[in-house]
Amino acid sequence: MENTGRLYGVGLGPGDPELITVKAARLIGEADVIAYHAARHGRSIARSIARPYLREGQVEELLLYPLTTETTDHPGGYQGALDDFYVECAARLSAHLDAGRTVVVLSEGDPLFYGSYMHMHKRLAHRYPTEVVPGVTSISGASAVLGRPLVERDETLTVLPGTLPGEVLAERLRATDSAAVLKLGRTFEKVRDALAEAGRLDDAWYVERATMDAQRVAPLKDVDPEGVPYFSLALLPSPAEHTFVPERAEGQGPEHTFVPERAEGQGPGEVVVVGLGPAGRPWLTPEAQEALAAATDLVGYGPYVDRVQPNPRQRRHRTDNRVEAERARHALEMAREGARVAVVSSGDPGVFAMASAVLEAAADFPDVPVRVVPGLTAAQAVAGRVGAPLGHDYCVLSLSDLLKPWEVVAERLRAAARADLVLALYNPASRSRTWQVGAARDLLLEHRAPGTPVVIGRDVGGPRESVTVTTLAELDPADVDMRCLLIIGSSTTRVSESGAVYTPRRYPA
Repeated sequence: MENTGRLYGVGLGPGDPELITVKAARLIGEADVIAYHAARHGRSIARSIARPYLREGQVEELLLYPLTTETTDHPGGYQGALDDFYVECAARLSAHLDAGRTVVVLSEGDPLFYGSYMHMHKRLAHRYPTEVVPGVTSISGASAVLGRPLVERDETLTVLPGTLPGEVLAERLRATDSAAVLKLGRTFEKVRDALAEAGRLDDAWYVERATMDAQRVAPLKDVDPEGVPYFSLALLPSPAEHTFVPERAEGQGPEHTFVPERAEGQGPGEVVVVGLGPAGRPWLTPEAQEALAAATDLVGYGPYVDRVQPNPRQRRHRTDNRVEAERARHALEMAREGARVAVVSSGDPGVFAMASAVLEAAADFPDVPVRVVPGLTAAQAVAGRVGAPLGHDYCVLSLSDLLKPWEVVAERLRAAARADLVLALYNPASRSRTWQVGAARDLLLEHRAPGTPVVIGRDVGGPRESVTVTTLAELDPADVDMRCLLIIGSSTTRVSESGAVYTPRRYPA
């Protein structure tokens, strides 16, 4: 029906209003009608959790249970009385939905995990547009406040209602790794006895009103059965937690954060040479992000290390740009002692960057694993900004003569020019090297037409990005600095009417 409203079953999480999802909070604030269940006293835990997100003018539907654990003279017994109640509630919500109103039914924890909402869902979801918004379960909340994992690796977690017969509870508790027993209240003593029979009582924890102001956590065997509320559960955490919880050093509180030392007999750590791409996080690959996140130490040229989001768990080793060999050895020495070291480079670490230096030094550290994680190169970034100048064969050269003679640079420029390759020129200039760009331009003009397209990309991806398209004859060395990369076109490189620069993939016969 076009004019009907929409039904939402909204999970509120275990009790803390800040554990409500962003979507749940939005839907609660936007709803025409807010519905929630309560016992006959009329106090609704669900409404108290959602209260910060309610607004003036909303219609509230209190769905008051006719009974909880009492006896009844209903001809259908306890279940018959509840079924009639759910039919009545569904009819009340249908009236709103038929009138085109949006109805949110609040549910503690997750709506479809032992939640009251599911009884509305079964009666209404096939008649009206419906969406279920999941919530944090009481089990997750209890595990979090307890500070112990539920399961790991191939362990199994069994969720049980405390209303099961005692012998069934004991049998299932014996057969599982971890367990959560819900609906305690009046079933508490039976659950405690079942845990004892299964030999699991010493490992069991009691969590009451997890994440709420009145939460309580205690070893289950020490809990007085009197006054145990319905909103409590028994938890058997992962048995593996006993194998990895370290003893704290004297005076070290639970909030202390530290980088673990290598255990005796454990192998060395690892060096990962990571390409950061040409600029910020959008240029960083997921593989590089994973390597950075796993590192205990970051090593690199200061400005590159600064591009990595700070993490107080990690040690940062900033160095000058002219000490590549020392930087590489330092990284390998730390890894030999068990550290997980990320050596960071701008662009791709294998293109005029740190990968070669680390691998060269690694010959003296045969026991240290070294990996290289590629990154987006400056040439690719600049090319992408103007189109596809690297669309055909191209050559990558560094104009720096710090590590090789200028005669070698010049000869390679001539060879690339004679071969009619597009050139991507790295390190074209610096504060102390100002003449190489002019020398390279003059040399290339011996083999290239004056109108050959030239792209000057500066700080691409960074805050001072600029990209200029000019020609070889008009290339002014004063426009080029250490933050630039040059792309010199081939004889087939073109500039379109729109300003795009491209080199066709087909070479003329």
